[in-house]
Parts: sequence; C-alpha cells; structure tokens
Amino acid sequence: MTDQTPTDRTPTDRTPADQTSHASAATAVPRRLPVTDLSLVVLVGTSGSGKSSFAREHFAPTQVISSDYCRGLVSDDENDQSASADAFELLHYIVGKRLAAGRLTVVDATNVQPAARKQLVALARAHDVLPIAIVLDVPPGVCAERNRSRPDRAFGAHVIPRQHRELRRSLNGLEREGFRKVHHLRGVAEVEAAEIVLEKRWNDLRDRTGPFDLIGDIHGCRAELETLLTQLGYHLSRDDQGRAVDAAHPEGRTAVFVGDLVDRGPDTPGVLRLVMGMVAAGHALCVPGNHENKLGRALSGRQVTVAHGLRESLDQLATEPEEFRTEVRAFMRDLVSHYLLDGGNLVVCHAGLPERYHGRNSGRVRSHALYGDTTGETDEFGLPVRYPWAEEYRGKALVVYGHTPVPVASFLNNTICLDTGCVFGGSLTALRYPERELVSVPAEQEWYAPVRPMISDAPGAREGRPLDLADVAGRRVVETSLAGRVSVREENAAAALEVMSRFALDPRLLAYLPPTMAPSATSRREGYLEHPEEAFFAYRADGVRQVICEEKHMGSRAVLLVARDPQALERRFGLAGPGAIWTRTGRAFLGDPELTGALLERVRVAAERAGLFTELATDWLLLDTELLPWSLKALDLLRRQYAAVGAAARSALPEVLAALERAAAQGIEGLSELTERHRRRAADAEAFSAAYRRYCWPTEGLAGVRLAPFQVLAAEGANLAVRPHDEHLAWLDRLVAADEEWVKEVAEAGGEQQPEPLLRATGRLLVDTEDEASIAAGIAWWEELTGSGGEGMVVKPLASLVRGAAGEGRPGGLVQPGLKVRGREYLRLIYGPDYTEHLGALRQRSLGHKRSLALREYALGLEALDRLAGGEPLWRVHEPVFAVLALESEPVDPRL
Repeated sequence: MTDQTPTDRTPTDRTPADQTSHASAATAVPRRLPVTDLSLVVLVGTSGSGKSSFAREHFAPTQVISSDYCRGLVSDDENDQSASADAFELLHYIVGKRLAAGRLTVVDATNVQPAARKQLVALARAHDVLPIAIVLDVPPGVCAERNRSRPDRAFGAHVIPRQHRELRRSLNGLEREGFRKVHHLRGVAEVEAAEIVLEKRWNDLRDRTGPFDLIGDIHGCRAELETLLTQLGYHLSRDDQGRAVDAAHPEGRTAVFVGDLVDRGPDTPGVLRLVMGMVAAGHALCVPGNHENKLGRALSGRQVTVAHGLRESLDQLATEPEEFRTEVRAFMRDLVSHYLLDGGNLVVCHAGLPERYHGRNSGRVRSHALYGDTTGETDEFGLPVRYPWAEEYRGKALVVYGHTPVPVASFLNNTICLDTGCVFGGSLTALRYPERELVSVPAEQEWYAPVRPMISDAPGAREGRPLDLADVAGRRVVETSLAGRVSVREENAAAALEVMSRFALDPRLLAYLPPTMAPSATSRREGYLEHPEEAFFAYRADGVRQVICEEKHMGSRAVLLVARDPQALERRFGLAGPGAIWTRTGRAFLGDPELTGALLERVRVAAERAGLFTELATDWLLLDTELLPWSLKALDLLRRQYAAVGAAARSALPEVLAALERAAAQGIEGLSELTERHRRRAADAEAFSAAYRRYCWPTEGLAGVRLAPFQVLAAEGANLAVRPHDEHLAWLDRLVAADEEWVKEVAEAGGEQQPEPLLRATGRLLVDTEDEASIAAGIAWWEELTGSGGEGMVVKPLASLVRGAAGEGRPGGLVQPGLKVRGREYLRLIYGPDYTEHLGALRQRSLGHKRSLALREYALGLEALDRLAGGEPLWRVHEPVFAVLALESEPVDPRL
C-alpha cells in the first residue's frame, strides 16, 4: 500500500459518460481530471489525437517533454524516425532529472505500446512518484484527417489504424501496468471539455507551520501519555465515563504522534480513543507505525503472526464495542506514512526517512517510513540490525521519528529519535518544535520486558562519522540567510581541504572562522593611503548614522572557545576539555597545550567572576579576540621577512650615503637629489624597523601575553554576533575588570609567582556620521592612536548587522560589517619601507573583490553561528566554516 491523494483510492475514474460513444461538443459533460502535484503524467493516444495541444492547454511548457521535440534535438528533424531510439533515451533522461528534482512531468508521445509505457512506469517507481495515464481516445478518422492537414506528417495510411488497434488493446490493462490513475477521454468533445485539477499529496502539509509537540512511541501507555500532554500544557477532555477523548492546547499548538500507539502496554484502547479524538478535532496529527500496520491488518481479518505485543492489543480491543473497533480500523487505514510540515523544514515519520523519500509516494517509501531499512543481519537477540541511515543524513529538513528505542533522545545530523522506551520502563518523550526542547515523563513501571537491553543501534548523541569528504569536496554552494547562495570553486575547496586535513584542530570544536575585513576607500589626502573620513562617508552613504570606532590591536586574530567546566564541551561539542584557541585558518594558535590551558583558565575565571556564563545562560563562550604580541605567533615571519628587510636596509644604506658624501666632497656635482633620496630611504628603513618592533616583546608562559577580546560570538542557543557592538564591549569591559580584580587579589595574597593582567580593554569612540564635529573627533582619535604607534582602528556600524540596498560587491544588500583604517607607519609593514614614495600607484589598487569577499565571508560566519545556535549537526555548522577557509584561498591582494 502507498500513500494516496484523495482520488487515489480508485485506480480509475471512469464515469457513466465513459460508457457512451463519442459525444458531441454540445452534449459533452466537463471532466475534472485530478492530477497529483508530483507525478508522471503519460499522455496516451494515436498520432493526431491532440496530445500536444492538450498538453499546451493544461500544463506549463517546461512541464511537457515531447518525443518529437527530443527527436528534433538529436537529429534536427522532429519526424526523423531513425532517430527515435536516441530521442527516447534523451526523453527518459530529462524525465528522470525532473522527477528527481520533485517536478510534475508530462510525457507527450503516442505511448500506445506497452513497452514504451513500461519504461515510463519504471521511471516513476524509481523516483517514488505516481504514474498517471491520460488517454485521448479519438476516432481514427479524425486523427487521419488532422494528419493530412499537416505536411510534416506524411506517413503511410496504415499507421493510424495500427496505433488505434494498439491503443484499444491497452485500455483494460493500464492499471495492471502500474498506473495509479487512468483518465479515459472518449472522443473530441470529452478531450476539449477536460479540466486538469492539481491535487496536493496527502503527505504535503507544508502550510502547517506549528508550533508542534511531537510525541514518541506510546505502546499503550495511556497514563503516561495523559501526564505528558498535561505537562506540555494541553487540557484533557473526558467523556461521561471519565475517559480522555481529546486534548487541546490553549495556545493552539498541535500534537504530532510518530506512530506505535498500540501493543505491549496496558491500555491500547485508551491511547487510541485519546489520539483519535485529538486527530478528529484537529488538535493532532498522526503517522502510522509498524504496530498500527499489523494491528490494522489483524482487525481486518487478514492473517498475521500474533507476536511483539499484538496479543495484548487484540485482547484489550475485544472488550470494546464493535463500533469502536470499526473506527479504529478506519483510523489506521487512513493514516499517511509521513508528513512534510512547516514549509518542508520538518518531516515526521515512524522509522525515519532519507531525504530522497521526503514527500514521495510509493510502496517503498511507505515501507521505509514504517519499518526502516536493515542490513540483512540479525543481532545476538535475533532481531534485525537497522541500517544507520541517520548517520548519513544530510537533508535540510529535521526528521523526527521513533521505532527503535534509545535511552535518551538526542539530535544527530538533523534527525532525532523520540522512542525512549516508555513501555519498557523508560520514558515518554516529546519534542517541542520549533523550540527544539525535549520534555519527558518517566514510565510508571516496566509494562513489557524488552527482548534486548535499552542500548540500541539507533543513533545516539554523538556522530560516529562527523564529517564526510563529500560534504566539502568539489564545487560547493552554501545557502546563507544573509547573502543567499555563496559559491566555492573546486580549486578553492581543494586548497581548504589541504589546510583542514593537515593543520586544523579537531573539527568538532571549529565552529567559526573570522572573515577578512575590507579597508576603507583609498584616501586622496596628501601623504595618506587610508584615512578615517572615507570610512565615515561610506557609512553615511549607506544610511548608517551611528558607527563605533574600535582600537585595532596589533596582534594576531584568535578565536577562543572557553568552557565553564571540562564536561561543558563534551555535552555540546563531543570533546571534553577547557576549550581551544585557533587562528583565522583553523590552526591551533599556541603549540604548547599547557600554555593554551593556562590562558583559557584565566579567561574562564574572568568570565565566571564577571557573571557572563550566568547572564547568557551558557556553560561555554565563543570569543573573537586579538592575541598579543604579534611575535607570539609570527616570530618566524618577523625574522625572515621584516627583520631581514630592516637589517639589510640599515646595513646597506649608510654605506651608500657615505659613498655619496665622499663623492660630493671630491667635487662631483649633481648628487644632491640622489643623496637626499637615499637619506629618505634610510629614514624610511628606520621607521620600518621601529614599526614592527612596537608589536614585538618577549614572553614567558603567560607573562607578557595580552588578550584583547572585542566580540562575544556565541553562547549556548544564541548567535550573539548580531547584537549591537556596545553590548559586546560592555560585556568585555566586565571581563577585563574581573581579570584585573583577580590579579589584584592574588597579589594581595602574596606568593612566589605574581601574575600579570592578561586581558586588555579595547578603546572605542562613538561617531555620528551626520555630525561634522563628531567626525572630526573620530579623525583626531585615530591620529592620536596612530601617532603613538598604534596600528589604527576599525569602524563598524553600532548596530552590527545592517542591511542596505543590494548592489555591486554587496551580496544580499549587506553593509560592510567593518572597515579597517590603518595608520601611515603601520602601512610600511604592508607595502614596504618607502611606500609613501609610490602613493600614486598604490591609490590605483582595486578594492571591489576584497569588499565582496569580506561580505561573503561575513555572511558565512553568521550562518555558521546561526546553525550552531540552532543545535544543527556538525556537518551543517562546518559547511559555512569550511567555505570561509576556501574563500580565503581566492586570489586577492593580501595587502588589502
């Protein structure tokens, strides 16, 4: 049995008019032909019967696949019969692709031969959709006359009679061939009067958005069900005998039962009476379980093996009135194997359902929904070993199911099993949706002894195979809520995979990678490449009035995952420990685990003392920070690149200047300009060395190490990165103050080792982009920062996430989340000691790609945090994280 649409119960829909001969147009009764919205419609009729005209009138052009058109594609001649084999191969390929994509598809061909129809029915079955036949039974004379009027139909007179004979022989066997509906139109009048009526599949309840309370396997445990419904806030209604016959939620929530209401437990009739009443009243939905399927067959008089608790149900129902048993049979017969809810974001079934079966109709789909799939093996208890489909699930919809008891319900790859073995003495569990909150009540007792212990082969809390190469390899397209579809090229994915597989830390912890940041527009001020006024003017143009200028610490970007206790990360990320610190490319920041642990402990203590764990209702925090000094991570880079350049310049230029001065002393003329240029170069070299030395100092353990946090990215159940920046800085000021208080307390307590303050506050200034005085204050603050050796500042919209009009380099209409404005001296490290001599050329730098990249990476980062907050599986969180790393390998000037 397969799920059916309302008209599927009768395989044909012949009316009394079908028994008459060809009616005239004046007397034809309009025919409404129900067609399921996802199906394969096969037009059957002789050449000239009007199939193409019928298809054009009733279906969209993209829905119709014509054999003539395919013949023309492969041979440039729609009537070239020698190309028919290739044409139908192409037709079947296109049909398969459309059905795989879930598209209604119509085949316009004669299809009068059983062999041709057989291939199409097989295609429909392969894609689990309903095959529907529409027969255009038009008299041969009419067809012949129509063909004579078409010069492209010059075939023999024998063709139409032969096709008509084949059609007549086929009429009575179409249902046996596998067509779920057969619409037989007799004569031209009926063809012209026909009306196609699209019908939703019975399992398509995408318009029902909830909220829902999904309830696991009950197995006759009525008392526990009543307790759970009451705990969920439902008000029970009882009949005059005190039996629960309905339950409604005052806030309009809908209960959804995942099947296995019956068998094994003490009161199967009581459970059925309550659930059936809720469904009839519109307060609940229900899908069948394998136990309902078997009980329904038994009640209908079919021979079944009475085992696995069926005897208890039959005995209990035997004491009920026949009228009630009749209602039970009808209820079970009408249950649909699975439902699509909430726009397709939620799928409910009994035994689980891979994504390719969602919304499909076939015996195979129903079987999987009721029984699941097995490996063909049996365990030591003689029970079948279930195939772990959930471990491979990668669908967007949350699949909620039951069937296989688990000790505790938990999410795995966007699926969750709610059968927590109530009848076996476990508990009855419900999932609140969309809240993703689990509610359970314990069983009153063990009602039925389990064949095997409650440690099942159903997936548990942790993913045995957290990531798969197919999740990240090749060209990728990542859906984001802020920027739509973000593409990752195959070569970029390969580069990211190299980094991820060889250098990155455990991906279970890698929940976020920081995006790149775009510089402000190039300044036209004399002697400047970057200047704050460009950033202020840019945000003013985007309609952003309030911006916050944050001091840019010259360190290295570091993301911190800080756990409140060692078990906190085990509970959420599946890996116990104090946390982790990683770079923009996902590598462990510090090579010394002891130093990493010490730093994380200091941050944990500060967060605890500042009350952040309590305030944010979390036992872990994800922080975006700068870790100083620069030399802590980049010491080798400093030695090879910066120190070497400075040393070479300081060694060579004095010798050059000395030689020039000696030449001038000897009376050689024309050297003054050359000498002055080299003096400037020598000064630039000294400035270059001084620039990088400001950001380098020795450290020993935590001594000398400074951490400047500037954003709280996420906490349990919350993406905090979208909160206004002043909230973040207020939290982090408390964190810094708590660290300073701790240092002071330790110092006052005495001891051999006195710690230094670790956390450093981030300086900030609020600027109004519509106020010239405020802008001037912002510029003056930047000049003060950079004049004293600071790197510069980052200008950000105070509101954090801001949308503007979509435009070039602004995917999804996003406004840049930050613009960096670097100081003149710091830019020597980026563009070279004497970059000021080449400002004209540098001002020609192109910023468009860098800006686009920054926005795409920003959208991906927020997408990862949204998925993390939503409790989505690791592979879903890691998808945008990996994409950020891949985009970082795009060719773009790294100096930007």
